[in-house]
Amino acid sequence: MDRQKLEHRFERFGIEVLRLAKQLEKDDITDHLKSQIIRSGISPALNYAEAGDAESLRDFIHKLKIALKELRETQSTLRIIRGLGLHPSKAHLGLLIKENGERIAILIISIKTCKQNAGIQ
Repeated sequence: MDRQKLEHRFERFGIEVLRLAKQLEKDDITDHLKSQIIRSGISPALNYAEAGDAESLRDFIHKLKIALKELRETQSTLRIIRGLGLHPSKAHLGLLIKENGERIAILIISIKTCKQNAGIQ
């Protein structure tokens, strides 16, 4: 997948996370989870876009690593939301978890490839 298509995929996922957050009921627990998932859910798209203007390969890898950390945080938050039964559509939530897992795998491979190409361990 080329960089532009992947960037759009990250953006679409961020939009889906925002839609999910809007669907959660309002209470102390969900307010905290909403805040958390909004930040971590859209951050990978922003960091991936920023990586496109990296100053060096090391800077590019660093930005991808930040995006990866946010993806993992999003994955955990999605699983907590699922575990608590807070989302009205288990199927939709399952699709988001699957998509996020695929994005995690893509970034792991991308980081590994970049490191190999740069001779970085």
